[in-house]
Amino acid sequence: MSVDLSTVYLALELKNPLVASSSPLTGTIASLERLEAAGVAAVVLPSLFEEQIVHDQLEVERLYDLHADAYAESLDYFPELNDQYSTPNAYLQRLEDAKSRLSIPVIASLNGSSDGGWVEYARRIEQAGADALELNLYFVPTDPDMSSADVEKRYTDLVAKVRDSIQIPLAVKIGDQFSALPHFAGQLTLAGADGLVLFNRYLEPDIDLEKLHIKPELVFSQPTEARVPLRWIAILRDQLPTVSLAATSGVQNSATAAKLLLVGADAVMMACSLIVHGPEYVSTVLAGLTEWMEENDYESVGQLRGSMSRENTPDASALERANYVQTLAEFTSRYAI
Repeated sequence: MSVDLSTVYLALELKNPLVASSSPLTGTIASLERLEAAGVAAVVLPSLFEEQIVHDQLEVERLYDLHADAYAESLDYFPELNDQYSTPNAYLQRLEDAKSRLSIPVIASLNGSSDGGWVEYARRIEQAGADALELNLYFVPTDPDMSSADVEKRYTDLVAKVRDSIQIPLAVKIGDQFSALPHFAGQLTLAGADGLVLFNRYLEPDIDLEKLHIKPELVFSQPTEARVPLRWIAILRDQLPTVSLAATSGVQNSATAAKLLLVGADAVMMACSLIVHGPEYVSTVLAGLTEWMEENDYESVGQLRGSMSRENTPDASALERANYVQTLAEFTSRYAI
């Protein structure tokens, strides 16, 4: 039996559901070409960070202010903000290079939490040829006067501004720590998001006991982390039937990919496992997914996708709270001494 792995994500027709998410592997043309050769269906470039955009803007302003009074004529020698060697413009050049060398969709990524020049660079990313844009939203609220509604409005306002500035598909990558995720997801789509990427893995702080300072540390995802997007995609799939849903975090093998497709993911994103095993690992995951689908009589990803969403699974309570006590009781009896 021939299995059809094709899917649609952000209105992009993909040959299969595996997408290489933002990571060092998607930062060079050489590794991008290896990923494409291994069978990945699309790539998300490393993020252009809001801090990089703001830094470039402030550096140019500082240089102008420094020489404005004493040597006004010297301003002619300073680069304009769109100088080709600035970090944001280097990003745009990498995007253009990727588009010229790859035949699969190339998705750009912006990371931040405020306006931060995003609208301008969203336009420039579109002009550089990106097939879609992923907003990677990351904000840690520390103000006790800021409510959850304030935080959500900050996000939706930003999404709306970017949506108004571009025509290409727009995905929003968020974390899972929202008090009413289905409502927030709906608000993001109303603001203009064409898709949601679930979920962002934020850097978590640690303490260096020798130097006594707080330091962020990047830790690779673990397979169990995929259970969080699995739950929420199963819940959101039926509520947002026209919205693209991508799963990320903890996708280590074909079994996890199959599970995420079953609950309703349109695309499955991988990063850490590809860094560990290399770009060629994509072909291993695709082979495993195809084999599982053949063994279980699935002819296509379209047939598979969402067949175990919240409304389609025989035990929807397992996605909520109803079996919580039973699970703890079984665990206790199994490991009681």
